Amino acid sequence: MKHSVLDKFIEEASDHIGNTWPLYSFVTSNPLSGYENSPFPLAVKRAKKVLGASVYPKASIYRKALENGEIELSELKELFQQNGYENSPEYYLQLMESQEELVRKNPQHILDRVMVKWISAFLDEGLAEWEMPFKSLGFYKAWRKLAPYDDDFKGIKLSDIPKNSKDAIASLLSGLSDEQIQDIFTYHLAALPGWTGYIKHRKTNQPLWQKKYPIDLEEYLAVRLWTAKHLGITFLVEPSAVETSCKIMELQYMWLKAWEKSWQLELVRMLKDAPDKSGSNKSEYKIPDAQMVFCIDTRSELIRRHVESKGSYETFGYAGFFGIAMDYENERDGVVQKSCPPIVDSCYQVSEEALEGNQQSKKNKDRKNELVKFWDYFLKRMKNMLPSTFGFVEGSGFFYGLNLVARTIAPVAAWRFANKEKVAYETICEPELRTVGSNIAVPIAQQAAIVKSGFDLMGWKNFAPVVIFVGHGSHSANNPFASSLDCGACAASPGRHNARMLAKMANNDQVRAFLSSEFGIDIPSSTLFIGAEHNTTTDEIQLFDSNLSDHHQKLVSNIKSNLKKAQQSATRERLGITGNSMAQAKINACNWGETRPEWGLAKNASFVIAPRKATMHRNLDGRCFLHSYDWEIDKEGKALEAIMQGPMVVTQWINNHYYFATVDNESFGAGTKTIHNITGQFGAVQGNGGDLKMGLPWESLYSSENKPYHTPIRLSVIVQAPKERVNTILSRNEKLRSLVENEWIHLIIMDPVEQTDICWQDNQVLRPKKDKGYNPKKAKSKNEIQEELTIV
Repeated sequence: MKHSVLDKFIEEASDHIGNTWPLYSFVTSNPLSGYENSPFPLAVKRAKKVLGASVYPKASIYRKALENGEIELSELKELFQQNGYENSPEYYLQLMESQEELVRKNPQHILDRVMVKWISAFLDEGLAEWEMPFKSLGFYKAWRKLAPYDDDFKGIKLSDIPKNSKDAIASLLSGLSDEQIQDIFTYHLAALPGWTGYIKHRKTNQPLWQKKYPIDLEEYLAVRLWTAKHLGITFLVEPSAVETSCKIMELQYMWLKAWEKSWQLELVRMLKDAPDKSGSNKSEYKIPDAQMVFCIDTRSELIRRHVESKGSYETFGYAGFFGIAMDYENERDGVVQKSCPPIVDSCYQVSEEALEGNQQSKKNKDRKNELVKFWDYFLKRMKNMLPSTFGFVEGSGFFYGLNLVARTIAPVAAWRFANKEKVAYETICEPELRTVGSNIAVPIAQQAAIVKSGFDLMGWKNFAPVVIFVGHGSHSANNPFASSLDCGACAASPGRHNARMLAKMANNDQVRAFLSSEFGIDIPSSTLFIGAEHNTTTDEIQLFDSNLSDHHQKLVSNIKSNLKKAQQSATRERLGITGNSMAQAKINACNWGETRPEWGLAKNASFVIAPRKATMHRNLDGRCFLHSYDWEIDKEGKALEAIMQGPMVVTQWINNHYYFATVDNESFGAGTKTIHNITGQFGAVQGNGGDLKMGLPWESLYSSENKPYHTPIRLSVIVQAPKERVNTILSRNEKLRSLVENEWIHLIIMDPVEQTDICWQDNQVLRPKKDKGYNPKKAKSKNEIQEELTIV
């Protein structure tokens, strides 16, 4: 077999497997990204066969959505009639329930067990005290040297195993047809998609561990197939799952479309009917006391409403990395981590430089960090080394017990005690921007271009006395999936670093002079830019204003007071309590036993690209990503094209991740947190082994059994722009057009010129229904809905 042919087979087989991201930089992405060139119904049908997974919500979930008024009965019946289905909705629900899949049985669990043992040992990233030998040789060669000493390979000698992975695969598959080889590769990569997805991630992103200890899917397949032959296991066995008929899958798809259409009608109605309290005459625009830029994250929708209600404040939505393609060097541990979308190459690196007069404070803090790192290392060694393990546990058990009691009874107080001497670097340092791989300062022209790009994408024209860039991060205790709650646009890092960096650039007098002379953007000298961070668990907004001038002290003091009021009302709404909601939010953040410190991006359903006035004064229930955009300013459509190429694609990834993890949490999610074990410092498994979990845990998606908190529907993108502008962008962007044509997203154009609302996919005009649509407060009783269900 030629090497080029072998590579082609492996590449095509790997398209069926999504990337598995490590826990420390966990970002949501479409687990079926390799299928996006196919129409959604065909893609999920293929994925169901290959992965043995469920790809549509259960009938019971559809039933509950109908009872709650989330699915319009009229929309459902219309879809049935269009497709020639004449029976009642109840009949079809019962039919779907009768053919729901059985749990997939693994016909090769022995082979999987052996492979998990080897790859977990090889991929370990520092958790194990004793490292697997020969790792620097690569996975296949390291395995080859050690396999003769493994009881699972009794009787083999080193000379029995081919010297390299290509020769091993060629000898094992000799005489098979191309089709058979492709099926074998696809089957074996899909057997443990979590582990193979992580190998795929390491090979694609080339982290330090991959450069030091290389592994790829070819080596994995060589070891797996050779092991299968030695154990007498056939290379290809069809999974023993119940085959779902085409009719059932078509029914499931119609129910999904009815659910999505019902939400679209309700959302468009809300946007069309939104009261314009900002004044219809643009000449009446009044400069607000402050402007705040939040991430497009769905969690920003709630806090923006509450901030706007507390004073004369204007808010914008922008991707949370604030347009800076950067890596950030963490001063606490020296680790350099990506702080921009995974699909974007980092051009810059940001580190912390001491503010004038704070050099000694920074040195003192650095020394404390070194001491903390030493004690962390020392305690780890004491716990893990065989000679000291039992003695250390016996001697320190009492103190660990006291700590657990304190964290259980008074989690907030315990957290404050543990962190009382910590001084944030933001109070003594400012971010410094350099080009990647050098110590060269970034030219003023490039800095000005970054600032201008943000203004262009948001349609920004006027500047308040105070402008705050608000990144976001989360806070939770004892949570392996904590990074999934941070900013996805910052590659699962907090957004504070990017926010502070953009504020510093916008405050730079040279940058402002360049913006004025080259682009005609005049920022008033009285305008101050400040970086900030929104804690999405507690809804606290922290301003990094250590370098504040006397002139702005009073303004900022008033803003802080109003942000505290916004925190109080926001937590009340989010937690659904009228008491001390801020205290409860802090308990959720600090409680080591809390399985749901916050809901993250659950319930995301739409991405709205429009001016704030289109969504202002509307409670969108945290279901929408909101990106500011003004079509009248963006004459050539360049800003809209950038938004669709970047944020729109990323939100589609997020939505698909949540969708598939909800419809089949075992295959695409992480199962329950209660039996998770951390492996290799990068992943989680359930119990003592098995496949690496590749998605969100059950607790992040479900409020109780068979009751998803997240609504499993595809993303609906609402764009307020002329139809021709959107069509032009799609015509020259094949990948974007493919996402829309293949129904991975629904695109609705609210044309401000023609005053129409067009669903791009089928070119039908949406007709919002004034008195119908999603309204859980008007949910019908079970008897009422049952009566309607049985009517044809």
